[in-house]
Amino acid sequence: MAQKEIEVILTRQLASYLATPTLIVDPLGTLLFYNEPAEGILGLRFEEAGELPVDEWTAMIAPSDAQGVPLAPEARPLMIAVTERRPTHDEMWIQGLDQVRRHIEVTAFPLIGQAGRHLGAVAIFWEVKN
Repeated sequence: MAQKEIEVILTRQLASYLATPTLIVDPLGTLLFYNEPAEGILGLRFEEAGELPVDEWTAMIAPSDAQGVPLAPEARPLMIAVTERRPTHDEMWIQGLDQVRRHIEVTAFPLIGQAGRHLGAVAIFWEVKN
């Protein structure tokens, strides 16, 4: 595992203390970490999943709209934050690895380090109880 930037390390540390589900990715969308509250929504402990390429981890949760139509990567809040380097918020449905389909809201923002270094993005999300 390559050494992470200090901002990523500190963001991971912060996320580990939050009660809000939080997910961190690198500039390519590679999953770097998600916290314990996110495990309940995603259906898998991070220690079991580990770091995963964007295509692999997003295929596992199958993001879709309310009708079940898969969301294109460029329409997903976290990928907007990574590629366009801007914050965004939206709702979507995911299929947890526990096979439960969940309605979630996601707020994502780019992770920009000192000197403007693009380090990835952070998503904070929660389940919408209908």
